[in-house]
Amino acid sequence: MTVDPSDMTPDFDRGMAVRREVLGDEHVDRATAGATDVTRDFQRFITTYAWGGVWTREALDRRSRSIVTLTALVAGGHLAELELHLRGALRNGLTREEITEVLLQTAVYCGVPAANSAFAVAQRVLTPDDPSLGQRPSVS
Repeated sequence: MTVDPSDMTPDFDRGMAVRREVLGDEHVDRATAGATDVTRDFQRFITTYAWGGVWTREALDRRSRSIVTLTALVAGGHLAELELHLRGALRNGLTREEITEVLLQTAVYCGVPAANSAFAVAQRVLTPDDPSLGQRPSVS
């Protein structure tokens, strides 16, 4: 994404820094480099408002924000985003055990099918070197 001078706001700059810390430079570089006339404004929006406006607030730490985000993504069935944010949760200091507990909690409040799908994603993310995993759609 070409940085436009109008992007250079404190929220955009803080958001880009947090986005890189949570999701990693590789992901952010890929997302911003792939921005088109259709997606450029959305990239600017999420960097400024989601990452710069919400993730930088002080009332919740990043670990807590990751827990909330994982839960919301499971509830909404957003599995591609879940994979990305599982990696972010690890960067934010959650352990594999804590992530497993979050996903178990989602089984109660979001439903077993949603949690089942989330556990399949987590299995791939949290144990990527296990050749027996393949691309199984669920763990049940």
